[in-house]
Amino acid sequence: VRAAMAGWARAVRGLLLDVSGVLYDSGADGGVPIAGSVEAVRRIKASGLKLRFCTNETQATRENFVKKLRGMGFDISVSEVTAPAPAACHILKERGLRPHLLVHDDLVPEFAEIEKTNPNCVVLGDAAENFTYGKLNEAFRVLIGMEKPVLISLGRGRYYKETDGLKLDVGAYMKALEYACDVQAEVVGKPSKRFFESALAEMGVPAEQAVMIGDDIVNDVGGAQRCGMRALQVRTGKYRPSDENHPDVKPDAYVNNLAEAVDIILQQL
Repeated sequence: VRAAMAGWARAVRGLLLDVSGVLYDSGADGGVPIAGSVEAVRRIKASGLKLRFCTNETQATRENFVKKLRGMGFDISVSEVTAPAPAACHILKERGLRPHLLVHDDLVPEFAEIEKTNPNCVVLGDAAENFTYGKLNEAFRVLIGMEKPVLISLGRGRYYKETDGLKLDVGAYMKALEYACDVQAEVVGKPSKRFFESALAEMGVPAEQAVMIGDDIVNDVGGAQRCGMRALQVRTGKYRPSDENHPDVKPDAYVNNLAEAVDIILQQL
């Protein structure tokens, strides 16, 4: 199997790792690392490969997110994380947009520098328990009241896995607002091309020398492949066997977990 699988592992200089479902499964208790993943990250760093953690995490500031992962034993720093909120702030400033935020309470500090009075757009993140009818309706009213509604979504995942089961993700609520307001959301975060390209630029590695490793067939694997990267699907996190028959996305390889992927890549170096 190893020899046959090795084709995709050649000439790799940089790795992009999805976090939730690849490094750990999130949960109310903070979550649990996936077996072998702490050691796998350590081995990547020791190998000299370039590394970015590419997350659509929008339930915490990057600082708190990183603190949690370090507490689980991961060698990770804020400067290595590509995440949607900072990218969204960049866009808001660039375009003079003042957001109505429908995001998780713990993410709000990421938008501290942004003007929010008299909003002229809506920014949607994984608000979890904040996704009440009232909160969604408030966002809907802001959008429907605009001549040209602007909806910015920090990802478009359908669901993710926590320790106690699957959870609806931001994409489901994004679709509701798109439908109600007849608007097309602008997605910041995976699978947007700009997101992957900024991660590559931060690493200084061209797409053809990079491999993305994720548990989300559409947003991680499909998104990365559209940018010219190779992409692997791990059989952890939200992975389901039906992913292997996906009509549109065919990963460059399936691996049981991050540790197995790292084994194969390091053998090729």
